[in-house]
Amino acid sequence: MTYCVGLLLDAGMVLLSDTRTNAGLDNIATYTKMFAFEKPGERVVTILTAGSLSVTQTTMARLREAIEAPEASAESSIMLAPTMLKVAEIVGNTLAGVRSDIEGKMNAAKVTATASMILAGQRAGGTMRLFLIYPEGNFIEATEDTPFLQIGEHKYGKPILDRVVNPATSLADAQKAVLLSMDSTLRSNLSVGMPLDLAVIERDACRVTMRRRIEAGDADFAAMSEAWSQALRDGFARIAL
Repeated sequence: MTYCVGLLLDAGMVLLSDTRTNAGLDNIATYTKMFAFEKPGERVVTILTAGSLSVTQTTMARLREAIEAPEASAESSIMLAPTMLKVAEIVGNTLAGVRSDIEGKMNAAKVTATASMILAGQRAGGTMRLFLIYPEGNFIEATEDTPFLQIGEHKYGKPILDRVVNPATSLADAQKAVLLSMDSTLRSNLSVGMPLDLAVIERDACRVTMRRRIEAGDADFAAMSEAWSQALRDGFARIAL
């Protein structure tokens, strides 16, 4: 399993994913689940993935193939699409097509073939947009009322996002929020694991303005985790029945 989260804020977008993929306790591997496509200053498209590795890898391969194809067009390439809505449609259709192709083979082996994605991006002259794309290819969009989207093992990390994130949240505080959201998930679910991939896309930059790989044992992340644990213990102790 995995955990990925994306925030849509006034100042930009913040994205975080883990890298663990497992097929049982004795078969654990690391794969990146964050993919960025850029024409700096013109457009940026970032995709986070969760679910069947065969589905997500094939979907990403087909999206890249469509970008590089000589006959690439606004209907087929996420780097030529006129709007982020059209990008979401292309990604959704590709994901649904891959899932349909693979599903029959996987069902014969009694294995589930499903995946979901978070799509974040902006094109020059357009607004920042954040979508959650379902296995069937349909999608929903983040709004001011719900400025974050999650896929994978999302339940453990949702409470802190519900309490602290709103469109006016700064990019610095947003990074702290998603990292603490991930920390809660790491503590509660063994199917989510380090390293972590963190990315920031500043408003109107049309490029990934910061990307960081956080390895197991990272001192800053460990200090943040311990500080959060201590804050929770202190807060718990102060509450009277």
